[in-house]
Amino acid sequence: MNFSQMHERLRLELLRRIQRGTLSVSLLARQTGYGQPHLSNFLGGKRQLSLEGLDRVLQAQQLTAADLVPSRRVPADDGEDLLNVPLVSHTTAMYEPQVRPGAVQKLLQVPGGLLARTHARPSVSRRAWHRFVAIQISALDAIAMDPILLPDCVVLLDRHYNSLLQYRPARPNLYAVRHDTRLKVRYADYQAGRLLLRPHNRAAPVDAVDPGPGESPGDLIAGRVIWVMNEI
Repeated sequence: MNFSQMHERLRLELLRRIQRGTLSVSLLARQTGYGQPHLSNFLGGKRQLSLEGLDRVLQAQQLTAADLVPSRRVPADDGEDLLNVPLVSHTTAMYEPQVRPGAVQKLLQVPGGLLARTHARPSVSRRAWHRFVAIQISALDAIAMDPILLPDCVVLLDRHYNSLLQYRPARPNLYAVRHDTRLKVRYADYQAGRLLLRPHNRAAPVDAVDPGPGESPGDLIAGRVIWVMNEI
C-alpha cells in the first residue's frame, strides 16, 4: 500500500465514522489541533495530509497503518463488517473523554451494524467523548445481574447515552454507573435526589448513589449497555 492509498483508506474510514455518528469534523479538529477547513478539505478529497498529519490523525483515532489494510476488516456471518471497540478499565470508561492508546487493554470486534443502529442521547458534556468502549465485569459484580451477566463477561457501552429516558418502551435501560471507584451494571432510576441501582437478581441489594456537588444523575452514568458478551 503506497502513501496515496493510505490517505484514501484513512479518508474513507473517517467518513464512515462520521456517518455512524462516532466522529465529527469538530471533534477531529480538537483531537489533532488542525483547523476544521483543513480537515474538511482532506475529507472531501481536495488535499492530502503530511506524514506528520497522517500520524496525528491515526493516533487520535486509535488507528495504525495496518488497520487500513482491507483484510483486517473481518466480515461477520451475515456479511456485515466487524469493527474494533477498545476494552478499557473502569476508570478510563468513567473519566477519560478520549481513550488513550495506552489505556486500550485489547480490541474487540463487534458488528458494525449494531453501532450504526444505536441511537445516542448524550448530555452536552458527553458529545465530544469517544463513544463506544467495553469493560469487563468481575464475577462478584455479575451476581446482582444473574443470569443476564455471567462472571467475567464483557459489556459494550454507549457513552453517548447517559440519559435516564427509556431507550425502548416497556424495557428498562441497563447502565454502567459509577459506584465508589468501580462501575456497576444495573437498571437505574432517579428518586429523591439519589440514583437507585436496581439488580436483576432479587436476592441482591438495591444500591443508592448520591451525585456530588454540581453533578447531575447523568454524570454518574458511564454509558448504556448495548451488548453483553458472556463468552469472548
